[in-house]
Amino acid sequence: MRPLYFTSLSFAALLCAACSSQPPATWGYMDAKERANLPPDQAYPELFEAVQNNQLFTDQKHFVDALPTRAPSKIRAEYLARRDNSDFDLETFVKDNFIESGAAQSPAPKPGAPIQEHIDSLWPVLSRTYRQVPPYSSLLPLPQPYVVPGGRFREMYYWDSYFTMLGLEQSGDQAQVRQMTDNFAYMIDTYGHIPNGNRTYYLSRSQPPFFAYMVQLQAHIEGDQACGRYLPQLQKEYAYWMQGAEGLKPGAAAQHVVKLVDGSVLNRYWVARSTPRQESWLQDVKTAEQASNRPRQEVWRDLRAGAESGWDFSSRWLGDGQNLATIRTTSIVPVDLNSLLYHLERTIAKACETVQNTPCVQAYGQRADRRQRAIEQHLWNADAGFYVDYDWQQHRQRPQLTAATLFPLYTGLASADHANR
Repeated sequence: MRPLYFTSLSFAALLCAACSSQPPATWGYMDAKERANLPPDQAYPELFEAVQNNQLFTDQKHFVDALPTRAPSKIRAEYLARRDNSDFDLETFVKDNFIESGAAQSPAPKPGAPIQEHIDSLWPVLSRTYRQVPPYSSLLPLPQPYVVPGGRFREMYYWDSYFTMLGLEQSGDQAQVRQMTDNFAYMIDTYGHIPNGNRTYYLSRSQPPFFAYMVQLQAHIEGDQACGRYLPQLQKEYAYWMQGAEGLKPGAAAQHVVKLVDGSVLNRYWVARSTPRQESWLQDVKTAEQASNRPRQEVWRDLRAGAESGWDFSSRWLGDGQNLATIRTTSIVPVDLNSLLYHLERTIAKACETVQNTPCVQAYGQRADRRQRAIEQHLWNADAGFYVDYDWQQHRQRPQLTAATLFPLYTGLASADHANR
């Protein structure tokens, strides 16, 4: 296993190469509500698998970001009709029917320039505006400009963006902080949740719920009225993470919700689809092949859930702590996710206070109190003196010490005694 690290930390992303330029203005466009949002593995599944299996591109993400030049149904029909012909060439077919992802730009810093100056110079290079997108693109349109990490990451990502927004605020660009917050609110309204990134193939999963922190940042800039403005979206995101809680029996789980044997309600990472990730398709297929004692779909769901966690991949999620094929993310109640949802509950209560909705303040305050008690009871390792994850299927704490142990301190839920330890 590689050492534990986050794959796309925004500070590092700022220093990496920027992504490709905007598409030609001559292309036609369609907005989010006009498109079918079929990811590539569903739009042309046979062609998709052939390209990924044959490793036509060294990066499996490259093809899913490529732009079809005509209707995917027509490309699929022609591929199925021609693929068995003796003169058929897969690489040529792809070149004839897709526009590849653009090459990365590499703006070099001025020799001796301060790091702040270099970062400030990258904001416009990494900014994108896609209120509309080309037909059949895997990119999802957004109403406001946004910042992308750069390099192979040509789209906006969820939890990375909060730290990007902290950088924007430090650079004095408060307008773009508001624009990005509005983009995330738009995605909640449009898709029912914030996807991993603004691509069709990311729609099946979210990421660590930092939207409440984005709203908090905006409130720091303009005042508490920002909390009230985003209250509907805060509540919608909360409903996404809590879907399935109603009527759940002790010792059972449904979607992102887990009810422990004692009735405590906590959350886990979970993804609706149980197929290989499109952007890492071949790697996921091979990983599932190594898990001979488990259904492939189970492994793929746990891989997707690991990607939703943002810790993709860490030994934290592995059954044996060594091999990726033993991943069991959906069996684990993570301390960081539940700390963030505690903060979301507190933020909603604060937003309800700004609009003078007392019953709402009380309801979400009580939910936060219950979650805090459950975290302190089940995720605090009294012997070791730090917070851990909990295996809800095996009814025991996981012993690993990870960076996630700091989240109860970060979100302010830790008791004074536990924080001191």
